Amino acid sequence: MDEAAPYTLAALYRFAPFPDPQALAEELRALAEDLRVCGTLILAHEGINGTVAGSANAIAALVAHIRALPGCEDLDVKYATARDAPFARMKIKVKAEIVTLGAGDLDPARRAGAYLDPAAWNALIADPDTVVIDTRNAYEVACGTFERAIDPGTRSFRDFPAWFDEFAQALRDEGREPKIAMFCTGGIRCEKSTALVKARGFDEVYHLRGGILRYLEEMPESESRWQGDCYVFDERVAVGHGLRPGDHIACRACGKPYPRETEHECGAAAIM
Repeated sequence: MDEAAPYTLAALYRFAPFPDPQALAEELRALAEDLRVCGTLILAHEGINGTVAGSANAIAALVAHIRALPGCEDLDVKYATARDAPFARMKIKVKAEIVTLGAGDLDPARRAGAYLDPAAWNALIADPDTVVIDTRNAYEVACGTFERAIDPGTRSFRDFPAWFDEFAQALRDEGREPKIAMFCTGGIRCEKSTALVKARGFDEVYHLRGGILRYLEEMPESESRWQGDCYVFDERVAVGHGLRPGDHIACRACGKPYPRETEHECGAAAIM
């Protein structure tokens, strides 16, 4: 283990049917206490989502335990390290959804769109007949997005269903039922929103495996169709290709990202 960064972080999620998320929460709470892992896990009937931190061995043990749960063998995990403890304690919450869309009963575990790796994704979105939709919020999209991507202009993920229903009606009024390609930061929002889109009657629906972050990590910049930075929900604020630090910082007044060496609309000057 790198002594300069003794904490391993794991951001994870998986849509899988959990008949008794409350019982599973108790099981994971006891395991996390035994392993001295901190962070947050959200459980629901539809799956698991969260970020945890601890020693490398502890995180490996926790991830292995979750992967052994029914339907979780393909748990999506992204790792990072930290010098200081990123969380003060462990919180395990049982909620109605692991990422809140508020669109009623969906089945992302079985009815999500098809996964695409970065190369296949590039080929799909290069097709001018493909509709490319950014499922993130407007302030995230402002940092960067894929070329030709539609920005729904949402303030929260809960706003997406209403936007899509209006957009879908416009497509049908034009007699169109195109291929739809959707993406988000790490994969969870676009996976759930593809289930929504399929539930609305669209069949050719795709999403980017591992989200923007995996794309930026794996896709050579010379072949990339990404433009700008990707906003991230941590102290880095935004990252670019190779997950290198991006050119955005956080506004001290509202917390929203904006480019370095510019003035944010709140009036806070850039931190140099």
